[in-house]
Amino acid sequence: MPSDPDPGRFDPGLDPVLGDSWEPRVRVRRGRPLIHALLLAGTILTTTTVGALHYAGFLANFTTAIPPFSLTLLLQGFWYSGTILAILGLHELGHYYACRYYGVDASLPYFLPAPILTGTLGAFIRIREPIRTKRVLFDIGVAGPLAGFAVAVPALFIGLMLSRLAPLPRDFSGLALGEPLLFKAAAWLVWGKEPAGYSINLHPMAFAAWFGLLATALNLFPIGQLDGGHIAYAVLGRRSTIVTYGAIAGALVLTYFSSSWFVWTALVVTMLFLFGPRHPRTVDEHVPLDGTRLGIAALALLIFIVCFTPAPIEVIQLLPR
Repeated sequence: MPSDPDPGRFDPGLDPVLGDSWEPRVRVRRGRPLIHALLLAGTILTTTTVGALHYAGFLANFTTAIPPFSLTLLLQGFWYSGTILAILGLHELGHYYACRYYGVDASLPYFLPAPILTGTLGAFIRIREPIRTKRVLFDIGVAGPLAGFAVAVPALFIGLMLSRLAPLPRDFSGLALGEPLLFKAAAWLVWGKEPAGYSINLHPMAFAAWFGLLATALNLFPIGQLDGGHIAYAVLGRRSTIVTYGAIAGALVLTYFSSSWFVWTALVVTMLFLFGPRHPRTVDEHVPLDGTRLGIAALALLIFIVCFTPAPIEVIQLLPR
């Protein structure tokens, strides 16, 4: 340990509030590497398969000329799966290594495969013990979104450069993706203003980056055990409960604008009923965060704003003219 430790780092042998020594409660637990490996392998399979379908749609250029499924097409699915697994994986590893840094017992990431639009339901780690201080809670909570965002931004620009402008057929029907502020800005920088009757045909890498931005925004909602909930509690203490109620109300309002919010809102409302609206307390609940962490919290809020979209996915259908 350095002689002049970082004041933001938590010394597990000293209670920063009470000032007395205490024994660290980190318990060495046997991991389940086979479960992690199987879930990761399953997620690679589902995301690569879904990615191949997205690549087939990319080749079709908004038409019905979908190429047949083949091994070559399946290999092109890695454009999507590699990107989305990098974003989600770095997000969870950000949490994991922050836990390791502070000596907090946590599992490796669990990836969740799903044969649906995105090929995955995301990933998570299990933190197996209470977190004692707000600084440690904040650092662990914010590390994931910052790490995932750092991967999503370059992936977005590269994916948009691999995309192309294509004319929309007169009778086109399909899914329209809501565009976060960051996505709009990146698309304008890469492609400028879209000509009338044209749209950006997203490369699968760009679609994976779009999903990464959405996942980042969802995690930063200041609700309960989400990353945003941890950050809000670390910044506001008990007052974060008011923010939680406001965020839940906001999520319910969002279902009015887009049906794509129904499932996510139902999940967070269920989480609220199961775990309650109050965040688990830390021993230093009354101690304010330092200025550096407050600045990082403001950065996390900005990331939430530029990654958020009120209508993530909508079905569109253009009538023949």
